[in-house]
Amino acid sequence: MSQPTQSSALAQWVAVFLKELRDAWRDRRTLRTVLLLSLVQGPIVLLLISTLASEKENRIDKREIYAQGMQYAPGLQNFIERQAYTIKAVPADAMDKLAAGQLEDAIVVVPADFEQRLQALEMPAVEIYANSSSRGSSTARDVARNLLQSYAQERVGLTLALRGVAVASLKPLEVQERDLANANSRAAQLTGSMIPLYVLIAVLTGAMGAAMDTTAGERERSSLEPLMMNPVSPWALALGKWGAVAVLAAVIALLTSLSFIPAQLLIRSDALQALFRYGLPDALLFALICLPFAGAVAALLMASSIRGKSIKEAQAGNSLVLMVFMLLPLVSLLNDAAEPDWYYLVPSLAQQTLMLHVLRAEPIAPWQWLLPCAIGLLLMVAGLAYVGRAMRSNAVR
Repeated sequence: MSQPTQSSALAQWVAVFLKELRDAWRDRRTLRTVLLLSLVQGPIVLLLISTLASEKENRIDKREIYAQGMQYAPGLQNFIERQAYTIKAVPADAMDKLAAGQLEDAIVVVPADFEQRLQALEMPAVEIYANSSSRGSSTARDVARNLLQSYAQERVGLTLALRGVAVASLKPLEVQERDLANANSRAAQLTGSMIPLYVLIAVLTGAMGAAMDTTAGERERSSLEPLMMNPVSPWALALGKWGAVAVLAAVIALLTSLSFIPAQLLIRSDALQALFRYGLPDALLFALICLPFAGAVAALLMASSIRGKSIKEAQAGNSLVLMVFMLLPLVSLLNDAAEPDWYYLVPSLAQQTLMLHVLRAEPIAPWQWLLPCAIGLLLMVAGLAYVGRAMRSNAVR
């Protein structure tokens, strides 16, 4: 049998590619579900992030503090009220509710000898009860701590002034902070790595279903063997199937990236809304960054799926692939300094790093683009080689 010419091999690849796209289009329920999830992920993620930030802002703006024994500290009470805070009485079961996480606040407990010890220049102990497992309680604890520290500083200043001692003698220098981060960097710090991570997860989950359906799914339906009986090269078959899966993954990456543009209307936090700037150029850059990743993921998921005789078997292997790619971006959480160069050699971690550069409006060097593309190309070739060899050796029987 003569080898197919280059033009006939291309025609075979196009035929298989179009056939896979038609099959994916026929399964409209699954396709609609995947595409709909891609569109709603952006609004959901930003809504969750902004809700958390808004709750913290509202708790700070509420300017309320629970205090017990405040009648023993009239000076402290006057100071807190001068800061426009309302002192609320502590309910009888407040401690139990706080320990159980049912009270998202903190409780300040003032000892009965507070004023006497203060007048004697001793150090009275004021206790703050909080539940560190509760975000609201932790925020209230920080507010109460700052109030007490500010009162202590004011008290020291007044005591020194009454004795004719300059307050500056206890403060030989003044520290002035200057934040050099731009608005985009501060917004990226608020959103963290969640937005890039959700884009990557959308690509992975979207490609997995298509990769399993075009390999293990066809084996389970007994439609792959008749397809291979046609005069089609195994490599053209593998490339055609991969092309359809990669196109779907790329479309999901684009739709998920675009979904964060209208999602900004749902941001409930004023601080995040003022800082977060994400437009069409950023979305297109996100999709461009994900292109090599989508191609590599499509090939690797197909290579993992083709070993299974059913979709259920393929899911087991693909779950491991997904877990690895989802865990790799978490490496960046362990590093507070600038990202090292080897990040760009690790799939998914490299894409997350590049997308964070986009969110921070930081320049991206050419080698930072090319390195993840090269790694993605190598993984894509390796995955396709395995799929093609499996088909060629009739391993799919």
